[in-house]
Amino acid sequence: MKVSELGEFGLIELIHTSIARRCDMRSTAWQEVIVGIGDDAAAWQSADETQLATTDTMVQDIHFNPDIISWEELGWKALAVNLSDIAAMGGIPKYALLSLSLPGDLDVEAISQFCDGMVGLAKQFGVAMIGGNVSASPNVVITLTLIGCCEDGRMLRRSTASPGELIAVTGCLGTSAAGLEMLSSKAVPDRETATVLRQSHVKPTPRIAEGQILVEQGVKTAIDISDGLVNDLDHVCQSSRVNARIEAELLPVHSAVAVLFPNHLDLALCGGEDYELLFTADEATTARVKLALACPVTVIGKITEEKPATRVTVVNTQGELITCSKGGWEHFRNEFANTGFTQP
Repeated sequence: MKVSELGEFGLIELIHTSIARRCDMRSTAWQEVIVGIGDDAAAWQSADETQLATTDTMVQDIHFNPDIISWEELGWKALAVNLSDIAAMGGIPKYALLSLSLPGDLDVEAISQFCDGMVGLAKQFGVAMIGGNVSASPNVVITLTLIGCCEDGRMLRRSTASPGELIAVTGCLGTSAAGLEMLSSKAVPDRETATVLRQSHVKPTPRIAEGQILVEQGVKTAIDISDGLVNDLDHVCQSSRVNARIEAELLPVHSAVAVLFPNHLDLALCGGEDYELLFTADEATTARVKLALACPVTVIGKITEEKPATRVTVVNTQGELITCSKGGWEHFRNEFANTGFTQP
């Protein structure tokens, strides 16, 4: 079997299984692990607090196109996607390590702009850039590792959703994917809308404060929306051994996206890179969260009992199943994951 046949998530499971089979769970390091492979960030108990760590790689022509994103924006986004993982755990980001693989003929000014964007966002969230690595490469490869912590050992997880809980999201969905379509090929009639769409895609704002407030309000389960709503909700369902039902008419879509993009439902369900938070909670907790957060919070569905076949279903106002023209992002397997929706 080739890696392309196994797929991204199959590959992660293979690595997880191989490590679990050969590791020494009696060692001090393993005894301190609280959350390992399979969540937005790893967590372990140190002497004084619970530590968090996450890492992410961006590869030229896979994750970004240098023709449609500036180097300053790229630096911002490289850190933002890692900050979003810490946000999804309800954590506090602290330290970052940067690894850059670069072609030798790249203009030095490009890296200066890249660092400006990254450090600008790091300052906003109190993150210290403390080291890393550089190497030569035919293409640009950016790997960033972010270390943080969570207070009192309390954190958000993917594995704690329960049947009957509401499913809610922060902000709007599909705006980043709409921004990518605009930057790639689609004309947008007014400058204000174009700015909103571009910013959503190239300079997302991670929901760090919002993740911490979710923890404070008693939320147990969350994930950030990076691979697409359906894909990421599917991760929650798999980890929690539950199913989910989304009501399409409840999806929060920016008014300009709804008007200008006929495929806005696909973008909201499967577009990805919104870096909003999806969480599950009972009605009382969700109500408290709505009052506590400054950003919009929208209930889009409900967690149900685990059943075979598709873990995530999307229905219209008549309760009829809606199919999406594509699944969410998955490396190796024809770009899009099999989430139970009709594939192209």
